[in-house]
Amino acid sequence: MTGKGRIFVSSVQKELAAERRAVRDFMEGDPLLRRFFHVFLFEDLPASGQRPDDLYLGEVDRAAIYLGLFGKEYGHEDETGVSPTEHEFDRATVSGKERLIFVKGSDDKDRHPKMKALIDKASDQLNRRRFGNITELTALVYASLVEYLVAKGAVYTRPFDASACPGATIDDLSREKVGDFLERAQQSRGYALGPDTAMDKALAHLNLLDHDRPSHAAILLFGREPQRFLISSEVKCLHFHGREVRKPIPSYQIYRGTVFELVDQAVDFVMSKINRSVGTRAEGPTAPVTYELPRDAVAEAIVNAVAHRDYASHASVQVMLFSDRLEVWNPGHLPPTLTPDLLRVPHASIPHNPLLADPLFLTRYIEKAGTGTLDIIALCEEAGLRPPAFRQDGGQFVQTLWRPVSEVTPEVTTEVTTEVTTEVGKALEAMKGEMARKEMQEALGLKNDEHFRKAYLVPALEEGLIEMTIPDKPNSRLQKYRLTAKGRAWLAGRKS
Repeated sequence: MTGKGRIFVSSVQKELAAERRAVRDFMEGDPLLRRFFHVFLFEDLPASGQRPDDLYLGEVDRAAIYLGLFGKEYGHEDETGVSPTEHEFDRATVSGKERLIFVKGSDDKDRHPKMKALIDKASDQLNRRRFGNITELTALVYASLVEYLVAKGAVYTRPFDASACPGATIDDLSREKVGDFLERAQQSRGYALGPDTAMDKALAHLNLLDHDRPSHAAILLFGREPQRFLISSEVKCLHFHGREVRKPIPSYQIYRGTVFELVDQAVDFVMSKINRSVGTRAEGPTAPVTYELPRDAVAEAIVNAVAHRDYASHASVQVMLFSDRLEVWNPGHLPPTLTPDLLRVPHASIPHNPLLADPLFLTRYIEKAGTGTLDIIALCEEAGLRPPAFRQDGGQFVQTLWRPVSEVTPEVTTEVTTEVTTEVGKALEAMKGEMARKEMQEALGLKNDEHFRKAYLVPALEEGLIEMTIPDKPNSRLQKYRLTAKGRAWLAGRKS
């Protein structure tokens, strides 16, 4: 199949005008279908001196596919008693066009007799599908066109995350990252394979190989440099002081890495920017910390975006923090059977990328029971926040978490902001000039990278006690860390 195939959508029934436009808009917004098809609607044509009947039939002749939307009305009849809709269907039949027929309504009650006869004629020649609303229609159109593309050999039947990543080999995967995942999966879910499992066996067990080649999911999960193959898989994090997108942007970071690293980095970005309160040590040796947005809710929203986004899209996940809200945007549409309202009630889990979702589940980044949005709602309610919002904005799905209207937290007694944990204190004392991450770990005698990052490095950065030497490239191999003026003052105060 070369070039874009033209799809002629039956054109003159006024009762189905909204459905025709919805089909066109859906196909133009879908990253797969828009690569292969161009939709023709008669109302999009400029004024012409040609007879309408000639225009209809001429467009049918030029189309690769005739897509018939049949409703209750039959339409205007010519001198022979035949409507343009039936002329179009007959022309497509004689010309040997691919014909896809969709009938509105579950029965033929109140349907025009001639339309019912046309539906019967179509049913005798091919399978036709019934729909009740636009959501059902677009889902049926999508499934039919994918079947057409598969039959033509234009696409493979394997989903995107299961298909081989072009140009990638096993050498592009990190054995260390696979081992770390297996260790966490075994600890978190009792996964059958241990960290010493051979990489090819581990990948096969997770269904991440396509004829011995790493799949897109394998690269996203364990790639040494995932963005080398999937450029838009990065996450963009932006912080605005006001309620609107305005330049200059006070803080803007682009994070790269595996899906695990993307989630961790994006969550850390948000948590480092929002307000927090440090309580007293009355209830234990460590002062409790309360964030204005629940960390688990922030993490759930971000992992949802990374796990369920459309990786065929050229857009990236965007995490935007405003003065009144956090917005998480991810490319793609909700499954046809789900709506934003249905996300507020118990619903089935329909992962867009099932081979990504499974490893994220095994490491407890997500649950597979369709509870993600429900957990966000519950966590925000427990924190006394406004209910989160979910919406489909064109080709982007948006999750919004609302920040508190007031920063007053009367139940928490705040200490000075330079109060730090024992771990952070040890990290500051170990700092000697500019140090790489590995050097800091060795100075502290720590071997576990993740523990060091979460207990020592990230809290010290969030408190502004240390800083990066290359802040605009947080993942640079040349990255080092040094004490800030605040960090030096804390050390001085400790020694005095």
